[in-house]
Amino acid sequence: MKPEEKARQKIDRMLKSAGWAVQDVQELNLSASLGVAVREFPMENGAADYLLFVDRTSLGVVEAKPEGTTLSGVADQSGKYIAAIPESLPHVEGPLPFIYESTGIETFFRNLRDPEPRSTRVFSFHKPETLKRWAFHPDGTLRGKLADIPTLMTEGLRDCQIEAVQSLEQSFAEAKPRALIQMATGSGKTYTAVSFIYRLIKFADARRVLFLVDRNNLGRQTRKEFQQYITPDDGRKFTELYNVQHLTSNTLDPVSRVCITTIQRLFSMLKGETEYDAENEEESLFNIAPAEDKPKEVSYNPKIPIETFDFIVTDECHRSIYNIWRQVFEYFDAFVIGLTATPSKQTLGFFNQNLVTEYSHERAVADGVNVGYEVYRIQTEITGEGSRVETGYYIDKRDKLTRKTRWEQLDEDFEYSAAQLDRDVVAPDQIRTVIKTFKEKIFTEIFPGRKEVPKTLIFAKDDSHAEDIVHIVREEFGKGNEFCKKITYKTTGVKPEDLIASFRNSYNPR
Repeated sequence: MKPEEKARQKIDRMLKSAGWAVQDVQELNLSASLGVAVREFPMENGAADYLLFVDRTSLGVVEAKPEGTTLSGVADQSGKYIAAIPESLPHVEGPLPFIYESTGIETFFRNLRDPEPRSTRVFSFHKPETLKRWAFHPDGTLRGKLADIPTLMTEGLRDCQIEAVQSLEQSFAEAKPRALIQMATGSGKTYTAVSFIYRLIKFADARRVLFLVDRNNLGRQTRKEFQQYITPDDGRKFTELYNVQHLTSNTLDPVSRVCITTIQRLFSMLKGETEYDAENEEESLFNIAPAEDKPKEVSYNPKIPIETFDFIVTDECHRSIYNIWRQVFEYFDAFVIGLTATPSKQTLGFFNQNLVTEYSHERAVADGVNVGYEVYRIQTEITGEGSRVETGYYIDKRDKLTRKTRWEQLDEDFEYSAAQLDRDVVAPDQIRTVIKTFKEKIFTEIFPGRKEVPKTLIFAKDDSHAEDIVHIVREEFGKGNEFCKKITYKTTGVKPEDLIASFRNSYNPR
């Protein structure tokens, strides 16, 4: 079989998966399906590899090439076919607006109705229903509307938020597919995102926006931001105008304009799984992703086509997801916007170095948005270097799942590194030394003159580490349960967000 024939077999399968009926020109039956792709259709200047019909009307072509062919040089060839339409052939317009070039491995798409038509890589073909909607839409293309968004109403926005929205919209106007917003923690990234999402839906007619969060608790907080957001021009709340769905199952609400979820659940949905354990969404990818070393692979899912989302907003996801989960992002034919406080080189690379705004902590402090800080370092020897337990000593061995401990005598030296501390190895004395030092220095060196313990956040490496810290803090400060609370995804009885609210607004926990 010739290389081009192999490519056409793959292209046939891709078209069929996306809902197209594939036919030879000799067996032409345009009533067979809403969308029909006809092989080797004769045009005025030769045969088009595939001519695409929707509702018996031609609207696009597919130019097929052997695997390995670089496709940028093929665009001129496919461009000739779209302008050579037989006069008797029903067509949307001339030239035909939709052009694909494909090897079956790599596929590019171009919409001639865009202000500056540009071939963009797509995971697969769009569904016939989508091309029909685009072909007969009277108000122009998404990219056309992005180039003509009305001036931003700035009332109620901080200067940094105005800068972020305006810079992002300039990036959209230039049809840049990815953009990164860097804003310091506490400067209002999520509010900024809700602001530009509202404008994308209202003025650019974005059909659906995907909002990716690092874990479920952040998803709930994000949904509240949408619920509380008052639109600047209409005066009603966002959720009074548009449906917002926070996914708790693997089913998309067909009328939702914003969908909030984790990338873990999204991957599960693309795999065709009907259910996904919500507990897997409670832990940050910061903890999960580094253990992974194999990128996630995605196959086409006709229930979630590539055009499902027009925009993807990814909020504070750990930088490694852009390597491990990259194909999940690239599955969708969508603009991708990243929100972060601390971009890494990998993150900048994924977003094509398109950092549209850079609002650092230093700028936030200078603007009075954030407050400055000083570092008071408490470091034990094993924190920096790890340690060794010699042969013959008895140690506790704790089961990670049940937390059951048993005594065990070492028959050889046991060495551990600083990186293993509080993950593979628990040293209660090290935790106690840090807490004890904090208590001793808090009113003399850290906050001289104070008489009450200030509100204090202690960041733990995982739930088990947090559990150890909570008990030691209560003991060392001589206080009860209300003084120190654990807030993790494994907290039961009270929702984590309610505990956070209590921490902010009540005397206890400290």
